[in-house]
Amino acid sequence: MRIRICSNPNRPWLLLVIGAVFSGCHPGNEEARRLRGACETGDAAACNTFGQKLLTGEYVLRDDGDAAVKFTKACDGGVGEGCARVGVLYQTGRGVTRDSARAFALFRQACDGGAMAGCTRLGLLYRQGAGVTQDLARAAALFEQACTGGDLTGCAQLGTFYAVGEGLSQDVARAAGLFQRACDGKVATGCLGLGRLHAAGTGVAQNDSLATKLFEQACNAREPAGCFHLGNQYETGKGIAADFGRAAQLYREACEDRHGEACYRLAGMYEKGAGVWRQPERAAQMTRRACEYGYAEACPKPKGS
Repeated sequence: MRIRICSNPNRPWLLLVIGAVFSGCHPGNEEARRLRGACETGDAAACNTFGQKLLTGEYVLRDDGDAAVKFTKACDGGVGEGCARVGVLYQTGRGVTRDSARAFALFRQACDGGAMAGCTRLGLLYRQGAGVTQDLARAAALFEQACTGGDLTGCAQLGTFYAVGEGLSQDVARAAGLFQRACDGKVATGCLGLGRLHAAGTGVAQNDSLATKLFEQACNAREPAGCFHLGNQYETGKGIAADFGRAAQLYREACEDRHGEACYRLAGMYEKGAGVWRQPERAAQMTRRACEYGYAEACPKPKGS
């Protein structure tokens, strides 16, 4: 018979017992059990919430496959957010067999059902031409719909379109406002976009110190491009004291997340011995990786070019 002690006794000899069983007494465990039971009885909203806990391992054992099952139940029960979430799993092959066509259908179902994250995901597919014919105007419209509906990632993506005039007329001031809104909501791509504008002085006041802080926010939120730009600030001493060692570390982090230009910059530091020990072989390896990750400047040039 298992004894569970959920009180806070004063006797020290019981501390080890409490540590052993505390997780089972935590309100988070009780909530997870409640959601599991509600999902099993057909509560679609509970399936969606429990699926997210399974995906992150929050007070339950992480199980991507079971998360996909729960999100599917939520989606079938009319919860658009569940459609968007299981769509991401099909897009990435996480917990299910990768299926781009299925992901597209689920994102469209989510968007049509009022889940704005689905509209953003659908917009990204149209922007990239991934599994569908590229249509920048359609992507912009979907980002607008998502942003208006409260999805801040959609606002950040719309800001990117306004910043460069992609899919609609360029409006840098509008882009800055959208990036600010997204960044205030802790969306890394919003902080990244706003940081780029401040670094260039485009549409906003040029401010290297503020740009550095924004890049740091994006990097801390695991946005590879944020780490790359923050590394560049440290390498060049813009908005912060130059620190080649820190720059190399940031480039390495971004490179590990498949940011090609970061790999190329890191290769240069290994070649020169700036912030790291000089290692020509390592530099060559990083250059090859940069090319592999899509940074054309790092790829071998055709003979005669």
